[in-house]
Amino acid sequence: MAGTAWQAADAEIEAILAARHPDPFGLLGPHKTATGFVVSAFVPEAQSIELVLPRGLMTMIARGQGFFEVLVPGAVERFSYRLRASHAGGAWEFDDPYRFEPVLGATDEHLLIEGTHRRLYERLGAQLMTHVGVAGVHFAVWAPNAKRVSLVGDFNRWDGRRHPMRKRIDSGLWEIFMPGLTAGAVYKFEILSKNNEILPLKADPFGFSAEKRPSTASVVARTDEFVWHDDAFMQARGTDEARRTPMSIYEVHLGSWQRRGDGDFLSYDELAAQLLPYVADMGFTHIELLPISEHPLDASWGYQPIGLFAPSKRFGDPAGFAHFVDAAHAIGIGVILDWVPAHFPTDIHGLAHFDGTALYEHADPRRGFHPDWNTAIYDFGRREVVSFLCANALYWLDRYHLDGLRVDAVASMLYLDYSRKDGEWLANPDGSNDNRDAVAFIRQFNQLVYGEHPGAVTIAEESTSWPGVSRPVHEDGLGFGFKWNMGWMNDTLNYFALEPVHRKWHHNDLTFALTYTFSENFVLPISHDEVVHGKSSIIGKMPGDEWQRFANARACFAYMWAHPGKKLLFMGLEFGQTSEWNFDTALDWHLLKHHFHYGLQSLVRDLNHQYRTVPALYARDCEPEGFRWIVVDDAQQSVLAWLRLGRPGDAPVAVVCNLTPVTRHGYQIGLPYAGIWREILNSDAAEYGGSGLGNLGQITASATPSHGFPASAQILLPPLAVVYFQYAES
Repeated sequence: MAGTAWQAADAEIEAILAARHPDPFGLLGPHKTATGFVVSAFVPEAQSIELVLPRGLMTMIARGQGFFEVLVPGAVERFSYRLRASHAGGAWEFDDPYRFEPVLGATDEHLLIEGTHRRLYERLGAQLMTHVGVAGVHFAVWAPNAKRVSLVGDFNRWDGRRHPMRKRIDSGLWEIFMPGLTAGAVYKFEILSKNNEILPLKADPFGFSAEKRPSTASVVARTDEFVWHDDAFMQARGTDEARRTPMSIYEVHLGSWQRRGDGDFLSYDELAAQLLPYVADMGFTHIELLPISEHPLDASWGYQPIGLFAPSKRFGDPAGFAHFVDAAHAIGIGVILDWVPAHFPTDIHGLAHFDGTALYEHADPRRGFHPDWNTAIYDFGRREVVSFLCANALYWLDRYHLDGLRVDAVASMLYLDYSRKDGEWLANPDGSNDNRDAVAFIRQFNQLVYGEHPGAVTIAEESTSWPGVSRPVHEDGLGFGFKWNMGWMNDTLNYFALEPVHRKWHHNDLTFALTYTFSENFVLPISHDEVVHGKSSIIGKMPGDEWQRFANARACFAYMWAHPGKKLLFMGLEFGQTSEWNFDTALDWHLLKHHFHYGLQSLVRDLNHQYRTVPALYARDCEPEGFRWIVVDDAQQSVLAWLRLGRPGDAPVAVVCNLTPVTRHGYQIGLPYAGIWREILNSDAAEYGGSGLGNLGQITASATPSHGFPASAQILLPPLAVVYFQYAES
């Protein structure tokens, strides 16, 4: 029992010692009594503690096993103090975390519960700050069903008894201000579930940095004071409508684009110095990064992230990633990040059963577990979870100046029965299969992104015929800026994999896409998914001998760049990597010593140049007015021809494809104008590794009607080639 009225009861002290006290802030720190303020502290390693006051020292009474208390008589208001602890090894002085008032307010709680807190990353996680004149770190985490949450780390020997946090009952938020902690501190949360089970230590869902795998702790980091030099880029990027500007995207996995000589990863700074100049030289407008949010398993390529707010430590710290983006903007390259809100891994240090209950994931496994990937699915109907995800999206755009988010696995979010058999999914009350909570989340996410960052873009990887994916929310769409055209990709690769002699029977594989090309704002992707898992490399997909395989690849890319839609190409495809992508090693850059590989790379560079400088090739990528067939029905000879049209006054471009190895002389095509049409690209040029056949730089159209046009020209079609002609003069 306590010796005097102001002293803590033994039972309360025992609860602190056992880390079972229901309100540690109600006992530890300063508390007013009838005779003054009582200060209590729990420092297990201390043999004695003195209260350090402006007027002197007071020795605290030891109650055993590290619990100390003292009465400051006559004190009527809260006061500042420090603690001086000592043991046989020496003494140390520190600020008591339990003397500080809360940092979070009622507004934070209300907006979290309501699901409308747009800047949660400014309040939760580990925030470096000065609180009532003292520098330190404020920690806050959402765990509404926990009995206790303690902050643990190197600073308290990972002892969950030392720093139990204050619970805010209304919201389930827990917080503590840790004076004296600085950037670089390593930490996790120790959580006691409502069933009195101490859970495996949890990383911070809002952790801004993390340890390098296989370690899994969060790391205190500052992400709100980066020095940026990209004002001009940021101001300019939103001046034109994205669907009417050139967008040619280089998709990159940072861990395997290139490696150091010892096989280790390049740092963000090294990638800025090596990767970005290459992307600029190749003429790409954007780089898209496979997910770099912290993830435990290299083999997931980042698509099973644990730390959604932390750039992967594999390549450096948050400041390094910010420098990477700043360096990209300095040379005019936009940065798009693959973002994964569809699911998350069940690693014990992550979000799964975070507070001992299904908190971030849907509680019913028919909606909360993904059978394909053995991952958990977010509960999109929970407003706090929606706040978490939307805040994460805005965080990357705000703190890291990213130019867009490509959202992974959208189809798996939209359908309750995605990849599930009968009996494995839970239908809506009316029996339908659309995930209405996910749809509402997606729309909210897109409205926030475009509302807060109008110069940014969102892109959906969505493989079904869900209507209006890239239609604005106010027009009953999902609100994305663009959608990957998976149908075009599958049909195109299937067609080019055919022996040319069989292509006449599959002509529709190429023409069918134009029946829906303008139903969405499309990106034409040949992504990482097409060159892994036994799918072969781009060269390996092509038929014929070596010359024909590279000719087919050149024709495929030239066809792609001339087709309506923005472009995306995975790293290594631009020079014809012959092996499948291996996430664990660098690309086979030595292949560029060979003419065919170097020639294919040169073609992609020139395709990007033409695409970026010829408005007819990009200005109406997403509008039917930008396309008109010339030859659509010559299946027998596997020839296609069309016009690309830009804005009024832009010179049109005629595109002609000969997708057999037979050279065709005197092939007639209709054209809108008589006069000179310059041959601005020929995928069969000798410099690309082709046979060098062509039209001597230009053709002359006469006023002879053909194919429904008032003029026409007879041209030479090289074998397995695509040729672009731009109108020059009358």
